[in-house]
Formats: sequence, structure tokens, C-alpha cells
Amino acid sequence: MTLWQTALFLLCVALASCAQSLSGFAFALILLGLAGLFELAPLADLANVATVLALVNAQVALRRSGKTLDVPAFRDLSIGGLVGIVGGIVLLDWLGNSVILGLRLLLGLTVVACAIIVLLDAAALRQRSSAASFRLWGAASGLLTGLFSAGGPPLVYHLYRQPMEPRTVRDTLVATLAASSFVRLLVVLFSGQFSLNALKMCLLALPVVFTLSWWLERHPPGWSRPAMLKLICFLLLLTGAGLIVPALLQIAG
Repeated sequence: MTLWQTALFLLCVALASCAQSLSGFAFALILLGLAGLFELAPLADLANVATVLALVNAQVALRRSGKTLDVPAFRDLSIGGLVGIVGGIVLLDWLGNSVILGLRLLLGLTVVACAIIVLLDAAALRQRSSAASFRLWGAASGLLTGLFSAGGPPLVYHLYRQPMEPRTVRDTLVATLAASSFVRLLVVLFSGQFSLNALKMCLLALPVVFTLSWWLERHPPGWSRPAMLKLICFLLLLTGAGLIVPALLQIAG
């Protein structure tokens, strides 16, 4: 990357880190969306970078989780996610070199879908969903994690409808996404799909992620959660549109 591209990449990392620290999700979506929009690196490399950086962010965020983690939900979501992650990685490897335009369009649609899901005022369930339901949504999240390291949308929709405390939802969401990222990283490393370029980008961005995550965990801004989520969703919608429109124009041309 050029000096200008490096600065732009670090700005994308900073925005993604702030969104993740405040909301418990959206790191990979914002990083992949913005970096993909500016074509700073191949999509597969960006997905691997997002995996590593999301793990660092989660490690900082979960240091004070204590008893707020919903262990049964975490377990069932992770079980379902294992299958989806493997399937997503296989699909990405199969499509990566031949359908780049389609992958960018799919990523853009994923980003927009995440924003819409979060903006929807989904009614809270009166009773907790079954273990099978948690595993099914975990599998859907795992598929997106395997493809883009962006498994947040299904988990956000499912967990925020459960009769849980907000802090429990956030910590369970962060822990589940971190576990999925760890599994994805292991699969990618053992399959030889983690490039030197991705490693360089990780080393470059790690100080930014750690510093911002540490600072925001100790000095959170005084924003209301609805206002913060609306701001993040607005950024996601802009990012998704920036990916979808050029892809559609190229397909039409």
C-alpha cells in the first residue's frame, strides 16, 4: 500500500474499533465495507485482517465481563457457528478468484442488511428461544464469518430479541463473535490462506485497535445507546451503498 492507502486503512480500522467498542458488533462489517469500498486490499486478506483485529478488540472488551456472559447461549451459538464457518471459508476459497465482483456485491448487501436489522424495532420475545434456534442462528452467523469475518447481523437480531439484560446481550455477542473469529483464524492458518500481506496489515493496525479499545472501555462517551446505534447504522448504510452501486454499474456495463 502507498502512504495514502496506509493512512486510509488505519482510519478505517479506527472507525471500526470505535463502533465495536461502543456496540459490541460491527467491527468486521465496517472495516471490510470501508476498506473494500476503497479497494485497499483483496477481500480475502481484509477478511483475515478483520478476524485478527476483532479478536484483539474482544480481548480488551471482555476483561471485565464477569458473570454477565450467558454461557448456554454462548455454547449453542458456537456449536452452530462451527459448521457455518467451515462452509463459508470453503465457499470463499472456491469463489475468491473468479467472482470478485459478486463477492463485493454480496458484502455490500450484507452490510446493508446488518444496518436494517439493527434499525428494526424487533419485539422482545416473552420466552427464551430454544437451544436449536440458537444453533441455527449460530450457523447463519458462522457462514458470514467464514466468508467475510462478519457474522454479526444474525446474532444481533437473535440476541437482542431475547429476554436478557443489555449487558448480558453485549458480552454474549462479543464472546460469540470472538470464538467464531478464533475458529476461523485457525482454519485459515492451517489451510495456508493467511497471506504475508494480511500479516503486515495486522501488525500495522494492532496498536490502533488496542489503544482505542482500551480507552473507550475506560472512558465511554455519554451517548445514549439508540443514538449510537443509529450513527453506526448510518455509516453501515453508506458503506454498503458504496459497495453495491459500483458493482451493479459494472454488471450492467
